Amino acid sequence: MSSLFSSNKTLAGALYKQRFGYGLGDFACNLIWQVISLYLLYFYTDVMKLSAIDIAAMFVVCRFIDAITDVLVGFAIDKTHSRWGKSRPWFLFGAFPFALAAFLAFSVPDISPDGKLTYAYATYIFLSFMYTVVNIPLASILPALTSDMHERTVLATWRKFLAFLGATIVSATAFKLVEMIGQGDEVLGFRVVMGIFGLVGCLCFLLTFALVRETNLQETEKSATLKETVASLAHNTPWKLFALNILFMWTGFFIQSSALVYYYKYYVGSTEMASVVATIMSLVPMVANLTVPFLAKRLGKRNLYSLSAAVQFFGLVIIMLADLSTNGILAGAFISAAGYGVKESIYFSMQADPVDYGEWKTGVQAAGTLSSVNGFLGKVSQALAGGLSGVLLAWGSYDASAAVQTADSLLAIKAMYLYLPMALLICSIIIMSFYRLDQQFPQIQAELEERRRNAKAAQEA
Repeated sequence: MSSLFSSNKTLAGALYKQRFGYGLGDFACNLIWQVISLYLLYFYTDVMKLSAIDIAAMFVVCRFIDAITDVLVGFAIDKTHSRWGKSRPWFLFGAFPFALAAFLAFSVPDISPDGKLTYAYATYIFLSFMYTVVNIPLASILPALTSDMHERTVLATWRKFLAFLGATIVSATAFKLVEMIGQGDEVLGFRVVMGIFGLVGCLCFLLTFALVRETNLQETEKSATLKETVASLAHNTPWKLFALNILFMWTGFFIQSSALVYYYKYYVGSTEMASVVATIMSLVPMVANLTVPFLAKRLGKRNLYSLSAAVQFFGLVIIMLADLSTNGILAGAFISAAGYGVKESIYFSMQADPVDYGEWKTGVQAAGTLSSVNGFLGKVSQALAGGLSGVLLAWGSYDASAAVQTADSLLAIKAMYLYLPMALLICSIIIMSFYRLDQQFPQIQAELEERRRNAKAAQEA
């Protein structure tokens, strides 16, 4: 009896260690990602003094580069064979370059405006590539950590809890640290703050490498070329729906995040409110995320996703109707943040399931490639959001040096923060109504297990 208790205790310890280690990876990503989401556009327009339309063009150009690098990194993960596994080694070797890229992207060289734009291109491409190197393995490793559908949801919950914790730290402290360290010099402030966040992120990725294990790694899958692997995605209907939804989900997220500082500074007239709402939008999701394993068991992943998206939409409606009312804004932000937190957590749990569907349908296990395409679509969404933001700010004649913006500029900012995200949430809910994998998944897993047992028996014979 004592031996059984000890064994169960050891197993539980290993589970929690793996969950914590997996979450630390997204904690590290969000120390950088949240700064990019909230402040990168502001940094380029107001700190580096680059034009919004030039930055919009840069976002689009960089996505074409990502179209190649993301898929190649994903395919490289699928073809990785090491004593550490497939996805895990990428945390080890990507940790320091990722931190360096973040530091360089938020540094401003003392050169000409054209030189600064060139520097922005080079450092943003480097940062985008390194984010791919460390972030895609976080998605591709999940099927290899466990085959249990509920445990995948629990792992995704831990991932998002720590991701939201990282985002909350950034939202609550980053701009204040920039002001405190820079003492009015935002160039210095951003450079030092990103250096600190980059160093902490590097250490967290090293811990992720040390704590997670690919215990469900399948080495018996069909060997496929890059062309065959990408072609297999065409037969993966759940993934195609999921991929289309990525565009709606993340475009809405990025365009709203990039507009947050502008909306509260110029429309509401309070930079303090910007910091408060940014904190709500990361702290509340962190708590709401904890309900996901319980809710997903009872509602199913797809239904929970759609319900939480509807809650997020309702919160934005409240903010819109509240206009300049502080209490109304805070209530709307709280409700919207709760819906967003549940939605994003279940999204990351759902991301692993089409991998198994693809292996069941085509015989090709393409976790890395599928995750890389998902990651690329997320970057496409970021580019679309950045491009739309730049075009809207240019259309509204936004002037970074003006204390008061024009009516057209305020309309553009309001469209970025409320109208477009609300429309994209509706599109997201409609698309996910066609997703049917939840009902099929138990049968798919049972058949995959039988195939793997047969393949192993054949190899041993």
